[in-house]
Amino acid sequence: MNPPAATYRAVRLERIAPSFREACAVVDLPLAAPGPGEIQVRNRWCGVNGIFDTQIARNAVDYVQIALPSLTGVEAIGTVTAVGPGVTGFAVGDAAITTRFTGGYREANTGPVAHFVKAPALAPEWLALASTGVSALVALERIGEARQGETIAISAAAGGLGHFLVQLAVGRGCRVIGVAGGPDKCAFVRSLGAERVIDYRAEDVMAVLSADYRNAIDVAIDTVSGPIFDAFLANLANHGRLVVGGAAADLEGRPEIVTGPRIAHAIYYKGASVRGFMNGLLTPHWDDARRRLFELHARGLLAVHLDGQTNRGIEGVFAGVERLLSGRSTGKVIVDLAPV
Repeated sequence: MNPPAATYRAVRLERIAPSFREACAVVDLPLAAPGPGEIQVRNRWCGVNGIFDTQIARNAVDYVQIALPSLTGVEAIGTVTAVGPGVTGFAVGDAAITTRFTGGYREANTGPVAHFVKAPALAPEWLALASTGVSALVALERIGEARQGETIAISAAAGGLGHFLVQLAVGRGCRVIGVAGGPDKCAFVRSLGAERVIDYRAEDVMAVLSADYRNAIDVAIDTVSGPIFDAFLANLANHGRLVVGGAAADLEGRPEIVTGPRIAHAIYYKGASVRGFMNGLLTPHWDDARRRLFELHARGLLAVHLDGQTNRGIEGVFAGVERLLSGRSTGKVIVDLAPV
């Protein structure tokens, strides 16, 4: 009798629903052997992108067409367990990272070698750097065009993306204004080198910026939208750049209808600009950004902060998504995929 086929478990989107947990199920799937040009990886940790996940569950992401059922998740790090014919650059036992949609929330993955990058070691810090860290560096440099001595404002500054942005901006000699919620998060952002941290739960962001940084923000990176976006826009300096990296306040993925002056009046007289940051359109810059981030971390010049909640096993993906959406997380939210 033949031995049973190897399987793995994954979080699969089964239906459109209001929440990720309601839309998905944990399923057992056959583990394919790698073909020519492919590798097989047993994942150990995955990174959580709870806002994107929720929008996917609600079919509210215009640029992703979902054909049900669909695997989920974007990023994971694991160990190479098999290598297909013709593969170079990977060997069994190497640590491998993927940052492609459907590669994250699964215990194993078989795919083209081009879908993976080698990590220095099997650790969640390297995953955070290769995914969220790359987004931060590319947004700051390529879209924000941040320069030494400039004033940089960052929303969600205590989050996975934000804590990298703060450190990278400080590292290039910028003055950093961070926006975060609650005294613990604000203290964390301050510890990263931010000059001023605004607690949006206790302070009016528009009032603080208008009083202390009026028309002085050279680069603002916003992933929240709503009143924080408005405050950043109103206080851009001449030739300031407002980078839109997301809209966490809008889980439905639909444009918010706002009655107010057109944005042209806010940017024309300052020569300012509002720029969209979509990391998936900037893939030519990923390799260089990852190499530099890995070097900074290895030299102790860039810290990776992982959120303190422990999320275990493939079922822990749901707890990780809900943790991020709760607003209580600090740093990068990850899931340990080791069997519970």
